[in-house]
Amino acid sequence: MTARTAPVTSSFHQPIDAAEVPRFAGHATFMRLPAVTSAKGLDIALIGIPWDGGTTNRAGARHGPREIRNQSSLMRRVHHVSKIEPFNLANIADAGDLAVNPIDLMMALQQIEDGVAAVVAAGALPLSAGGDHLTTLPVLRAVAKSRPVGLIHFDAHSDTNDSYFGGQRFTHGTPFRRAIEEGLLDPKRMVQIGIRGSNYELDEHQWAKDQGIRIIYMEEFCARSVDDVMAEARAIAGTGPTYVSFDIDCIDPSMAPGTGTPEIGGFLTREAQAMVRRLDGVNIVGADVVEVAPPFDVGGMTALAGATMLFELLCVMAKGVAERR
Repeated sequence: MTARTAPVTSSFHQPIDAAEVPRFAGHATFMRLPAVTSAKGLDIALIGIPWDGGTTNRAGARHGPREIRNQSSLMRRVHHVSKIEPFNLANIADAGDLAVNPIDLMMALQQIEDGVAAVVAAGALPLSAGGDHLTTLPVLRAVAKSRPVGLIHFDAHSDTNDSYFGGQRFTHGTPFRRAIEEGLLDPKRMVQIGIRGSNYELDEHQWAKDQGIRIIYMEEFCARSVDDVMAEARAIAGTGPTYVSFDIDCIDPSMAPGTGTPEIGGFLTREAQAMVRRLDGVNIVGADVVEVAPPFDVGGMTALAGATMLFELLCVMAKGVAERR
């Protein structure tokens, strides 16, 4: 490995250099960036949401942020394809974990919303690590408070079911149905990519389709190309404010086994990276990586995939911040 020799000229927060302090030393923060107590002055706030109170089967995503932080020590300063240097383009830091009540679902949802609202009020874009996928709902409540946003959603599951277990409306299988009902998302500016697996009912996705959501099933993705699919996704999102949600279970469990609801036949990590890189130019107002469940992981490989996707999103978002500046 060749260490970076060029001087860092940016006045923005910078990660600890692994050529000076080894990755296994020091405090674990996202990308080895400084830990801050407020998003004030930041362009992008990396936040953890250690909560999985909406999980219907294999819990464990509450431990995701901590292990993603650990694996994110492997990220370096420069994207090897785009040559983006996110830490020189935007002021970024680890804004810590949101306080969440692990035994009171409704309180936890309010705490997440309030925490992200503070980030938005400070003028920063939230980039969060979950946590199960229900965490996206309160994030959207904060990000889309003044207007509905579009959504580019990578997942094995549509997460537009109505309820579970006798009418429970808030689970990690329902967040986007609730978000549409609450006016947080414009369903005609929504695309879901990678959907697959067996369903509960024959018409399980009909409600989503009736709202105007574009669902690109895994089989369709395989018959097309990354460029083709992402060109359509960008067209659907348009120029308006757009949220990006990346569920780690969109990746095949052979590469990302540590998740709550694994589905075989998913993306290669290489394909997932390529798709996120093609978000360049999308007006991203927030993003997340969710459903990394370390108790089910093998050798940290799922958390590493999550950390890498977080870095891919960070690069695209930092470029957008710099261009708008």
